[in-house]
Amino acid sequence: MKVAQADDRTGKAPLLAAENVSKTFHARRGGLGRKVAVAAVSQVNLQIDRGETFGMVGETGSGKSTVGRLLLALERPTSGQVRLDGRPIERFSRPELKKMRRRVQVVFQDPYESLNPYMTVEEILEEPFRIHGMYEGSGTAARIRRLLDLVGLPVTALTRSPGEFSGGQQQRIAIARALSLDADMLVADEPTAALDVSIQAQILNLLLDIQKEQHMAMLLISHNLLAVRHMSARLGVMYAGRIVEMGKAEDVYRTPKHPYTIALLSAIPVANPRRERARQRVAITGEAPDPAHLPTGCAFHPRCWLAEERCRVERPELREVGAPGQVVACHLAK
Repeated sequence: MKVAQADDRTGKAPLLAAENVSKTFHARRGGLGRKVAVAAVSQVNLQIDRGETFGMVGETGSGKSTVGRLLLALERPTSGQVRLDGRPIERFSRPELKKMRRRVQVVFQDPYESLNPYMTVEEILEEPFRIHGMYEGSGTAARIRRLLDLVGLPVTALTRSPGEFSGGQQQRIAIARALSLDADMLVADEPTAALDVSIQAQILNLLLDIQKEQHMAMLLISHNLLAVRHMSARLGVMYAGRIVEMGKAEDVYRTPKHPYTIALLSAIPVANPRRERARQRVAITGEAPDPAHLPTGCAFHPRCWLAEERCRVERPELREVGAPGQVVACHLAK
């Protein structure tokens, strides 16, 4: 399956796209330190259009964050291409890559680690303007104050350091920094994972409001399926470095086709106690496979209750099953 080079609705190339992107890391393991190849991402195809929110879910180690880093050009793919406006980013000159950094911003998982503890909030928010040659004195100062208002922080925050704020407030600072240069797209990598449950909804709703207001594209990487459903137009489900199901968020949630997706959704508790007691859950046994020693055939087959001999020897490719645009990598999906 290849990513379309143009959006059928507009005739334009998607804002950001991955075409058959794979990433293999090399690590040393064992007492002898033998070098092994770790297949973090394998043949990922996706596209994100202007103004669209694409959600990506999966277990820890499934390759979600690596896909985000590849799209941000923080990692180079081992094979395949990442394209911005239809152009391969590997061919960008240094000035073009710097311009891409301005257009595609990121919010990392741990706000404390991503903010310089020795800088004030004002210095943190000024830094992107200075790096990109956009600092304009009083004009930038006014812009920074509008950013603080947008993320719900007082102007008095400017003179304080990140360590003086709570985790939720630190993440708001990180979001303000990501929005400072009017980016076209935001990569939000587990933006609430390090926060208390009571704060998570506030940050997610803030991101959703900003995305709608500024018509910004967003890649939301999360293991929180309910959050992804709430915020995303489309989503991809990753397992062992591959996208195993992708489509409109509501289609995937209402009629999941891959056994892994079915199991993930069955683990979400239902608010209605009667329905919760009556429904049948699908339990996944075993552990996620080691990316350095993936099973033959479908990587999910050792944990799949439906697996047949074909699943053990032949790797399934993404194919359309179910609703229009819903694709699944499963031999048995109907």
